[in-house]
Amino acid sequence: MEISTPGRICLFGEHQDYLGLPVISMAISLRARIAGKKRANREIIIHKPDINETETFSLDDLAYSRPRDYFKSGLKVCKDDGLAFSRGFECELISDIPIQAGTGSSSAIMVSWIHFLSQMADEPVYWDQQNIGSMAYKAEVAEFNEPGGMMDQYSTAIGHLIYLESEPEILIRSLNTNLGTFVLGDSCEPKDTMGILQRCRDARLNIIEKLKKQDTGFDLHSCGDDVDLSYLNEEEKSLFQGTIKNRDLFKQALAELEKDEPDHELIAHLLSEHHTVLKDVLQVSTPKIETMLAAAMKAGALGGKINGSGGGGCMFVYCPENPQAAADAIEEAGGNPYIIKPDEGTRID
Repeated sequence: MEISTPGRICLFGEHQDYLGLPVISMAISLRARIAGKKRANREIIIHKPDINETETFSLDDLAYSRPRDYFKSGLKVCKDDGLAFSRGFECELISDIPIQAGTGSSSAIMVSWIHFLSQMADEPVYWDQQNIGSMAYKAEVAEFNEPGGMMDQYSTAIGHLIYLESEPEILIRSLNTNLGTFVLGDSCEPKDTMGILQRCRDARLNIIEKLKKQDTGFDLHSCGDDVDLSYLNEEEKSLFQGTIKNRDLFKQALAELEKDEPDHELIAHLLSEHHTVLKDVLQVSTPKIETMLAAAMKAGALGGKINGSGGGGCMFVYCPENPQAAADAIEEAGGNPYIIKPDEGTRID
């Protein structure tokens, strides 16, 4: 049995999903793969050649032994959903998605793991992609009370280009996939994903709470320019205004991506505008990321942004024509480039 799942990039809505705002995310043509078979005993063996590790545990002991013990949490949520496992299994996990770089590598692995477990159960089940994404979110985020949103799990599970709304209830729909080629660039800079998410999330959740105390009718989804910010300090005002600007950029991008023939230059321009807020207001970019973006733009890319939580990791540019020139420029700036396109979601290979 072999399962593969794509990584993802966030086109619009970066650092917005955990505030309850929608996102537009795209699965990419870099994938994580799990292949394996059942064993005669109850031992689980997971080979990870990419990092020269092997993880072993028993189905009889699923107590967490490390922070974010994802393989055990995946089994736990599957068992909680009614799946039974009387035999263990041995598998190999490989991936060509950059690790800890903001491209959903951990979520692609979790989605692959949940999908794999659904087939390794005593009575295999054939969950749809959205349900697999939901189970992966429970195992990766909810189980450990992590600060992230739902974008990574649903995007990698469902694939292609999706609109994801998490409030007041989960709403997912596919968008125009008539987009060209992107170039992803890994800065190879280490990043503190949880620290950045907590900093960016907690500060703005506190602001939203203040606004709701002053105006019980306040709604982040629909508020206009008339919100009274007089009781916020200057940093809080900047954070709030940046959040609203990205919300409105998102709405403009969504309208364009819902067209049969979107304006590619406008999409690219909106990506760059989104990045400006992430860089100047949330301060999640780095000098190296900026150098890579500038080099790719000079080489002909139409626009781009940092990807993921930031503080390192990856950036990407939209480059429907001559992506190799942008890839070469990113490499010359010190990054690892990947030419990517939209890709399908998790699948049995």
